[in-house]
Amino acid sequence: MITLLLGFLRDLFRPSCDLLVENLALRQQILVLERTNPRPLINELDRTFWVLLSRLWADWRRPLRLVQPETVIGWHRRVWRFWWRWKSRDKTIGRPRFADEAIELIRRMSRENPTWGAPRIHGELLKLSYDLSEATVARYMIKRRGRPTQNWTTFLRNHLGEIAAIDFLTVPTVMFRTLYVFVVLSLDRRRIVHINVTYYPSAEWTARQLYLAFPFETPPKYLVRDRDGIYGDEVVRAIKNMGIVEKVITAQSPWQNGYCERVVGSLKRECLNHVIVFGRRHANAVLKQYLDYYHGSRAHLGLDKDAPNGRANERPALGPVCRESMVGGLHSRYYRDAA
Repeated sequence: MITLLLGFLRDLFRPSCDLLVENLALRQQILVLERTNPRPLINELDRTFWVLLSRLWADWRRPLRLVQPETVIGWHRRVWRFWWRWKSRDKTIGRPRFADEAIELIRRMSRENPTWGAPRIHGELLKLSYDLSEATVARYMIKRRGRPTQNWTTFLRNHLGEIAAIDFLTVPTVMFRTLYVFVVLSLDRRRIVHINVTYYPSAEWTARQLYLAFPFETPPKYLVRDRDGIYGDEVVRAIKNMGIVEKVITAQSPWQNGYCERVVGSLKRECLNHVIVFGRRHANAVLKQYLDYYHGSRAHLGLDKDAPNGRANERPALGPVCRESMVGGLHSRYYRDAA
């Protein structure tokens, strides 16, 4: 392009006859180029030249040979669109871009609270210093069909504090006798509120254990149990006397008492399957050690990996990590030694 401009300035001072002869030679070369290369390569600089020339010279169509006039007009329209895109580009003035963090928080609140609408989520976000409109919240909420309702997980969590479950498990002793372990579980924090061992389970003994598990005014509203023959009339009468509504699961459906079945499995896998029980007193002593670990140290998935009695998070500044052996060495508790 610079060479073209220099040649134009030089031609201003040349005789007209020389320009005519040179023009004729250039036309002949263009004709040869058209025959040998009907589609020559034209770059953006060439297009810009012809667009500017079309705006400055009224007779710009006459010398065109390599391209058609409509092509030059198309180039001009493309430059025109580019100009307006640049002129309409995003500027600092106007509404700021909505943060991805806020969008994810809206979807999280909508997912975790299915009964909340846009006004409720909007009010919560205002308390967290998010400056946005209610219409924006409605746009980014999770779309649901039908009337919003709570899910089963939320329903069960809201009622776990009023439900308890009971079950038996068996333990073989060193003398090949069978011990029966009675477990009473509160579903709220997965606490084993009562546990006892006997060689001779009966309805009277089981009813007495229920009175010991829920003294005074502490019984739950519902009690889940299976259809074991141990639960005779004495147990049913004791449950009614305490004002508890019993929920008997379907036959051969242990999953309906899943929380208690899970605790029974933990007692076996993490404790009783690793020791040889000598008798009832020994079984009670071993189970007491395990319950201390179970309630105070063991992390439960259903409690967001917290212990039933609660366990504080210890900061690294408290000191190095130390180990405390529990349940005779079967399990460990790790803590930070402040000393």
